[in-house]
Amino acid sequence: MAKKIKNNVYWMGKVDWELRRFHGEEYSTDHGSTYNSYLVKEEKTVLIDTVWEPFSDEFMRELPHEIELNKIDAVIINHSEIDHSGAMADLMQYIPDVPVYCTPNGVKALKGHYHKNWNFVPVRTGDTLAIGNGKKLIFIEAAMLHWPDTMFTYLTGDNILFSNDAFGQHMATDKLFADRVDQSVLWEEEIKYYANILCPTAKLVDRKVKELRKMNLLIEMICTSHGACWRQNIEEVLAKYELWSNSYKENRITIVYDSMWGGTRAMAEAIAKGIRLADDDVDLIVHCLSKSDKNDVMTDIFRSKALLVGSPSHNKCLLSSVAAALEEVRGLGLTGKKAAAFGCYGWSGEAQARLSSILKDTGFDVVDEGMKNIWEPNNDILDACIEYGKAFALKV
Repeated sequence: MAKKIKNNVYWMGKVDWELRRFHGEEYSTDHGSTYNSYLVKEEKTVLIDTVWEPFSDEFMRELPHEIELNKIDAVIINHSEIDHSGAMADLMQYIPDVPVYCTPNGVKALKGHYHKNWNFVPVRTGDTLAIGNGKKLIFIEAAMLHWPDTMFTYLTGDNILFSNDAFGQHMATDKLFADRVDQSVLWEEEIKYYANILCPTAKLVDRKVKELRKMNLLIEMICTSHGACWRQNIEEVLAKYELWSNSYKENRITIVYDSMWGGTRAMAEAIAKGIRLADDDVDLIVHCLSKSDKNDVMTDIFRSKALLVGSPSHNKCLLSSVAAALEEVRGLGLTGKKAAAFGCYGWSGEAQARLSSILKDTGFDVVDEGMKNIWEPNNDILDACIEYGKAFALKV
């Protein structure tokens, strides 16, 4: 069902209340999500993005209630990923000659996805499409936010930035606007989305926000492709992206570990106790990597000034959950923070040196040799872990 956004702009998307995993199994969506498509009806009628392929049939049932398909003058695909372009194959059967506006990389990606040679119109930053009534669409390339083909589309007159994957959140809501939803959930999902999706290209994110500012566009609304749209706090969300894109750190320490028989867990908890004794103000988060949601873990690491990683030695290396987490950290670029390693071992004890080496190679500032213990920690070792935690807190 279409919902009015502003004047002649309508939301044509899908609220996915059931969604709990996204990007395959890579991203947890505890609050569901939306796939936001928009219809602009001026002298020309323009459809901006579609919905995820599983909802294409529903989208194609609803769209003709709002506009006769043969009256659509242009389709804009800001980003070719399937959750945005998934209804294109069905839609273009009805309007095969309608121009499809996207970046040159978007042409490549859409052809790669759908193996169709639609009437593509490649656009670059600054290109425009007049749609009548004195309004036009301005295209703004946004490569690697978060795919090479991504772009924004700005609607003059109504002063709306259709931002695709930037500034959004995975959150199911039928209220459309960010000011109408639970603010704690909104900002929790906003930073999780940035940390797990946009963080790898932080420098490009920062550059793009600054470019937007230099363009002096009056942005009264940001219509995202997931979650709620922004009609208030526009400056706040732009400023958050700039802040998050520049070596972001809070007064937070995250401890992550996994354990076979409880020894490394006991060390983690004792180190955490020492940190708390040394610093009562620091936010302290402890995650068991085989039990915690990995996207929540990555979000906490992103927000932290320091990271402690623990693993017992297993087959002369790390537990698989710890190795996988560090690979995720590397891919997301969660670097530039203080770090150290800890854990138990039985007879050879390679894990801690391996952890320190990986942390250094990934871009962390490893502050010391960490904490290592053979066999299960006794009370003396746990007391030593507490003291180590105190010392670590003072180093970061």
